[in-house]
Amino acid sequence: MTAMVWCPFPSKDVARTIAAALLDEKLIGCANILGDMESMFEWDGERGEAQETGVLFKCDARLLHKVVDRLGELHPYDTPAILGWRCDTAPQAVQAWLANTAGNNGAGNNDFTGG
Repeated sequence: MTAMVWCPFPSKDVARTIAAALLDEKLIGCANILGDMESMFEWDGERGEAQETGVLFKCDARLLHKVVDRLGELHPYDTPAILGWRCDTAPQAVQAWLANTAGNNGAGNNDFTGG
């Protein structure tokens, strides 16, 4: 089973650095770093706005909690909005790719060549 994690970052550079660390640690198979976005939020009783970069991480569901925990350790925000969920449906090739890439040091057959 696959899983996804959503997390905003203060900049594209920070997002790339943390995505690279998670890839190096074999916790994720892919990080889709999205374009800049405007965030509006309520924090400590006050309305705020910020320019952020969103990232969608793809991983094997067995690693979901590890990914969320590690993101929390690496993230520069005190309370980053890290949201993870298991995906009910994904093509078998995607499931195999994530299972063989993340957590297994790249071992196994990897017939999927996409992000």
